Amino acid sequence: MKYFELDTPSLLINKERMLKNLKAMQDFADKNGVALRPHTKTHKMPSIALIQEEMGARGITVAKVEEAEVMASRGLKNIFIANEVVGVQKLERINELSRKIDISFGLDSMEQVEQIAAVFREKPARVLVEIEVGENRSGVIEEEYYRSLLMKIKARSELQFMGVFSHDGHSYSAKDLDECLNISLESQRRTLRFAEIAENMGMDPQVVSIGSTPSMLVNTPILHGVTEIRPGTYVFLDASQANIIGSFEKNAATVLTTIISKPTDERVVTDVGAKGLTMQRRTVGITATEGLGAVRNYEDVFISRVYDEHALIYNREFREKISIGDKIEIIPNHICPVVNLYDKAFLVSGDEVVGELIIECRGKLR
Repeated sequence: MKYFELDTPSLLINKERMLKNLKAMQDFADKNGVALRPHTKTHKMPSIALIQEEMGARGITVAKVEEAEVMASRGLKNIFIANEVVGVQKLERINELSRKIDISFGLDSMEQVEQIAAVFREKPARVLVEIEVGENRSGVIEEEYYRSLLMKIKARSELQFMGVFSHDGHSYSAKDLDECLNISLESQRRTLRFAEIAENMGMDPQVVSIGSTPSMLVNTPILHGVTEIRPGTYVFLDASQANIIGSFEKNAATVLTTIISKPTDERVVTDVGAKGLTMQRRTVGITATEGLGAVRNYEDVFISRVYDEHALIYNREFREKISIGDKIEIIPNHICPVVNLYDKAFLVSGDEVVGELIIECRGKLR
């Protein structure tokens, strides 16, 4: 079946581009002597996670406990939840998983230590402390608090300190490639500083984990002492990531949509809206994009706005080239939330549909 014969909207994954992206990042990790632990929140598919492991990934990263449960049920045995896990219900589920697989998760507070200690009795919880490196999200900021937190972890036999992790998400808003490089290097240095503090306190960090896709795309050197990287978006890339490399040639994921209306001499309407593209924009720095998605194979044609079920394009020249009933491909601004809107993706090679990929972690938010 030709992919343009599919009903729309449909999420398409180009097989060859995806595999090239996976190999390129594995090669990057190998070249730098670190483990690759890809963040699977981008694709949410155990089938792709297994391919990543077959290519050499040491394990995988997830964002939520439910994602870990699905991945574990499909044969993934080494999982890190790169998030603070709070609440007895979630911790009990991780405790259950720990009886079957190697699983670790993040923390950044004294309160979490107490909650974890109350749940993990038979086998210590494997924890990594998150370090805030400039994204202004979660993670430990002050060294004094960090030392106190480590002492509290050390005093509890129910916890096993595995190391530290960070996320330089602010690299997405770097003004240029040089700033992106500097953000990554400074984030690594700060993460390594906290790893050194732990080592000086007699708590050897087995894992020093960093990552975001932009810093890897600019080939940032990985500093000595870092043990693993956790990029996620690299598997498919998106319109914002394409700005970093200056091309859409590596973009593996698109949304196939049908032209359903041409009500004015410049307006075009398609049958996918916010429920299939999201309304997320990238407006700052090297990942800034125009509109809400780029139209593949049409230079400078973008989605101007979306409603629930409609996407609008305002481009007179483009309108003259297409007809009602034609199908086009949209490269989303941010692929991670888009994947979560679909039950399945269609694997495409050339013009042919060669398989279906079930998005088994779709909606797994708990």
